[in-house]
Amino acid sequence: MPEFHDARDAHAPPEEVWKILYDPSRFPDWWTGVETVDTSPEREGADRGTVTLYPDGSPDFPMPQDVRTNREDRRVTISCLVSELRFSWHLEPVEPEGTHISVDVLIPEQEAHRLDTQRDAMRQSLENLATLAETA
Repeated sequence: MPEFHDARDAHAPPEEVWKILYDPSRFPDWWTGVETVDTSPEREGADRGTVTLYPDGSPDFPMPQDVRTNREDRRVTISCLVSELRFSWHLEPVEPEGTHISVDVLIPEQEAHRLDTQRDAMRQSLENLATLAETA
């Protein structure tokens, strides 16, 4: 199973990064390739802990995601229920008042052709997330 790790430091406290990272409605603000997110409980197939992402340019291609958060460990895990990609985000405080943001991505064999695209998207997403937190 292909996988990769990427990370970046943000000049913002972990609490500021957390406010953006854990909230699925904010994903389009920073996650490269995500156009909109439906978090409404009325959506078709809605379960507790799931949201539906719509990729850029594909408003008719819903991608349900399982989102798990652990505030104590500063972790957010997002698992695509369609393609089975898994994104595990983690925040660590760094001095002075900064945050080390990391992401581990697991890609199933049938999606291995997306490795380079996902690597680029996560690099840009890390940048976007850090910049958003720094300007909050």
